[in-house]
Amino acid sequence: MADEPDDVPEMDVPVGMFEDIEDLKTQVASLTAQLKELTGSEEGEPSEASADGAETAGAEAAEDSGEEEWQYPPFILLLDSPEYDDELRALIEWVEGVLVPGYLAEPSADARWCHLWFEHPVAVARLHALWLAWQELTDPVSCGYTGPSVWHRDHLDPCLRELRAPTGPFTGCTKGEHQILHRLPTQVPSAWRHENA
Repeated sequence: MADEPDDVPEMDVPVGMFEDIEDLKTQVASLTAQLKELTGSEEGEPSEASADGAETAGAEAAEDSGEEEWQYPPFILLLDSPEYDDELRALIEWVEGVLVPGYLAEPSADARWCHLWFEHPVAVARLHALWLAWQELTDPVSCGYTGPSVWHRDHLDPCLRELRAPTGPFTGCTKGEHQILHRLPTQVPSAWRHENA
């Protein structure tokens, strides 16, 4: 054959590979069509004008707010009022409505609990993290059927061990008495604050 070069190497290509390539071409064509439909672009790529507009809008929004955007959910101890108060109110409702009646037995010297737990920042931080994990891991859509088991094993058990330990945040709290000054820091460390530089 005159139109093929003399130095073409002979390759053994499995027949199945051609079928795989054809399947991939079909998938790419399907995805390209979906992309065109979603973006309204004729060429299957977002138009430069819409991309530039989105970037400009995002930059303007960031400039207007004067702050970087938070990745939610935020760490509760970093919130200021009224956000902190709202988040704490919802946390109290969950702790008193779900956690205390369902998981906490009578307090003892080996398993402490303070009825004013929300005045202990360490307890608030740990229980808030536990509650966030509960929200995610009890939703079958996001975590499947094993979420509750993971929540118990990885979140509830370690959290309660730390909180209820004789050396935990409720160390000075005995049945009927509440003591917080032994654990209350004067202020939240500055490294925990989200501030503009």
